[in-house]
Amino acid sequence: MVPETEPPTPWTHCPVLHQDRFILVINKPAGVLSHPNPGKAEGKAVSAFVGRYDAESRCYHGPLGKLWLIHRLDQDTSGVLLAALDEKTSQRCRTFFEEQAIQKHYFAVVRGCPVTPKGIWLDHLTTSAAQGGVRTQVLKGRPPNAELHYSVKGRSEEHRVSLLDIHLITGRTHQIRVQAASRQHPLAGDDVYGDFSLNKRLRQSLPLRRLALHAHRLEFKHPASGFKTVIEAPIPQDLAAVMKTLH
Repeated sequence: MVPETEPPTPWTHCPVLHQDRFILVINKPAGVLSHPNPGKAEGKAVSAFVGRYDAESRCYHGPLGKLWLIHRLDQDTSGVLLAALDEKTSQRCRTFFEEQAIQKHYFAVVRGCPVTPKGIWLDHLTTSAAQGGVRTQVLKGRPPNAELHYSVKGRSEEHRVSLLDIHLITGRTHQIRVQAASRQHPLAGDDVYGDFSLNKRLRQSLPLRRLALHAHRLEFKHPASGFKTVIEAPIPQDLAAVMKTLH
């Protein structure tokens, strides 16, 4: 486990959670892109790593050489982001994700509170292009292709929200946001699938001006040593302020 945050390196402007000869793990802030989107103007948005990005190989060409992006987080999601420092390691890490051998845990603040304190959400999700990006929706009557496990960690009667610890089994586009919204528990701060009156109220009362989703823990077998590796990202100050209101 690596609780300390190291200074940025030539690979990235983001806080570094762990680095060795094989992997680099950062704490991506909300608002930072996991990678540039080819052919799309991102304005002043900053990418998680330094250098030219090749979308086909999912590889950055930075000042120290190549760096392979293993997975991605939405721009508005903060937390643990994993990259590999050589191609062989990248192939192993990507295989871990494909085989669901990497455990991904998120904190999410949602409207209301699920009826049961723990549960499993299974849905069939489909993603399509939409103006300004992509949109995902639940299709009823189809075999599930999206799975997550949740547990309620606290709730605020005052703000009418609760905190979920989510173990994400699959990794569909906008999966947590869409599965939660489809159960009438949209994420706080979600400007696509969310409750806009809730978002406005939380901006005024807390204030919360971002998607309340944080990838707080990544657990996997190290691709070189085989040892169990657990990386945790500190809770950002804005989400920590929300958590202080929970009981």
